[in-house]
Amino acid sequence: MVLIIAMIGAGMILIHRLNAQHEARIAAFRYSEALPGIGRLRGKNRRPEEPAGSPTAADREQGAGGRG
Repeated sequence: MVLIIAMIGAGMILIHRLNAQHEARIAAFRYSEALPGIGRLRGKNRRPEEPAGSPTAADREQGAGGRG
Protein backbone atom coordinates (compact mmCIF):
# COMPACT_ATOMS: atom_id res chain seq x y z
CA MET A 1 0.00 0.00 0.00
CA VAL A 2 2.84 2.40 0.85
CA LEU A 3 4.54 1.62 -2.47
CA ILE A 4 1.40 2.58 -4.43
CA ILE A 5 1.09 5.91 -2.60
CA ALA A 6 4.80 6.62 -3.17
CA MET A 7 4.46 5.88 -6.92
CA ILE A 8 1.41 8.16 -7.17
CA GLY A 9 3.37 10.93 -5.41
CA ALA A 10 6.36 10.47 -7.74
CA GLY A 11 4.04 10.59 -10.76
CA MET A 12 2.43 13.80 -9.51
CA ILE A 13 5.85 15.45 -9.07
CA LEU A 14 6.96 14.31 -12.54
CA ILE A 15 3.80 15.63 -14.19
CA HIS A 16 4.12 18.95 -12.33
CA ARG A 17 7.72 19.43 -13.52
CA LEU A 18 6.86 18.53 -17.12
CA ASN A 19 3.95 21.01 -17.12
CA ALA A 20 6.26 23.77 -15.81
CA GLN A 21 8.77 23.06 -18.61
CA HIS A 22 6.00 23.11 -21.22
CA GLU A 23 4.58 26.41 -19.93
CA ALA A 24 8.05 28.01 -20.05
CA ARG A 25 8.52 26.83 -23.64
CA ILE A 26 5.13 28.22 -24.67
CA ALA A 27 5.87 31.56 -22.99
CA ALA A 28 9.20 31.86 -24.85
CA PHE A 29 7.75 31.15 -28.31
CA ARG A 30 6.11 34.04 -30.17
CA TYR A 31 3.25 32.59 -32.19
CA SER A 32 2.39 35.81 -34.04
CA GLU A 33 5.75 36.20 -35.81
CA ALA A 34 6.49 34.71 -39.21
CA LEU A 35 8.90 31.83 -39.40
CA PRO A 36 12.55 32.76 -39.93
CA GLY A 37 13.51 32.80 -43.60
CA ILE A 38 9.92 32.92 -44.86
CA GLY A 39 8.80 36.45 -44.05
CA ARG A 40 5.42 37.80 -44.99
CA LEU A 41 3.96 36.93 -48.38
CA ARG A 42 3.41 39.71 -50.89
CA GLY A 43 0.34 40.15 -53.02
CA LYS A 44 0.31 38.46 -56.43
CA ASN A 45 0.28 41.68 -58.44
CA ARG A 46 2.93 43.61 -56.55
CA ARG A 47 6.15 44.28 -58.39
CA PRO A 48 9.38 43.51 -56.53
CA GLU A 49 11.21 46.54 -55.19
CA GLU A 50 14.32 47.82 -56.97
CA PRO A 51 17.58 46.72 -55.32
CA ALA A 52 19.36 49.47 -53.37
CA GLY A 53 22.20 50.12 -55.84
CA SER A 54 20.37 49.61 -59.13
CA PRO A 55 19.71 52.47 -61.56
CA THR A 56 16.16 53.79 -61.71
CA ALA A 57 14.10 54.11 -64.88
CA ALA A 58 14.84 57.86 -65.05
CA ASP A 59 18.59 57.16 -64.90
CA ARG A 60 18.31 54.63 -67.73
CA GLU A 61 16.43 57.10 -69.91
CA GLN A 62 19.09 59.77 -69.39
CA GLY A 63 21.90 57.36 -70.13
CA ALA A 64 23.48 57.67 -66.71
CA GLY A 65 26.09 55.09 -65.87
CA GLY A 66 26.54 53.93 -69.45
CA ARG A 67 29.63 53.90 -71.61
CA GLY A 68 30.72 57.25 -72.32
